[in-house]
Amino acid sequence: MDVLVGAVAYHPRIVTIWEGFRDYFTAAGAPTDYVLYSNYERLVRALLEGEVDIAWNTNTAYVVAESELDGAALVLAMRDVDADFRTVVLTRRGDAFSSPSELSGKRLALGSRDSGHAAILPLHYLRAAGAEIPEASVIRFDTDLGKHGDTGDSEFRVVRAVAEGAADAGALGDATWAAMRAEGFPPAAELEIAWRSPAYYHCNFTALPSFDRERAARWTSALLAMNYDDPSVRTFMDLEGVKRWLPGDKSGYADLTAAMREQGYL
Repeated sequence: MDVLVGAVAYHPRIVTIWEGFRDYFTAAGAPTDYVLYSNYERLVRALLEGEVDIAWNTNTAYVVAESELDGAALVLAMRDVDADFRTVVLTRRGDAFSSPSELSGKRLALGSRDSGHAAILPLHYLRAAGAEIPEASVIRFDTDLGKHGDTGDSEFRVVRAVAEGAADAGALGDATWAAMRAEGFPPAAELEIAWRSPAYYHCNFTALPSFDRERAARWTSALLAMNYDDPSVRTFMDLEGVKRWLPGDKSGYADLTAAMREQGYL
């Protein structure tokens, strides 16, 4: 019986990725099929109700599932980039601050409110570091709700807002910022990093505690054996933004869990 993986279709390339991964898993002796959902809330519900065996979750979606399962969710694997994720806060060049407390009373642009990296964690970390940031001073770009920031659209709007002077600072994922710089996104040239968050974990493959351990081990072993030097999968790994898969680990989600409790998401 195929292992059924659920993922969110936040971009057309998701079909390409999972068509390629499905062929890989079949050849690796761990037959897999996939189902795409329009948003992570539906994906989490599908996992909890047993519609899928494994959910390819954002960190926000994982924390919700973990909470619903009273801490018993299985984390099978994650990408190399998911184990060292950070948020950056940008300002216009020359306006960088030396301490987050200097943001008190300033206008802070954030991405979609369900994005761990572009909204939930920035508020958590900055407030913990002494910044007084009332909701009235927050400018939110809720353009991809349900996708948890995966589309990047809200983060592009954050950068534009800061560059154009509509916000004094803006938060986004370090990976998104790096991509903007590499691709020459014009407003990015006007900005600089004023602050970088501690590291935390991002996406992971989540399963129910009832998922058969033998099937889980076989599937996870096949995933971890995926080799970036193999031309048959390299294109799909590039599209997924991964060069190496890592074993699952729950230790990097504590800050997001605390932040989501503080902000009323759990």
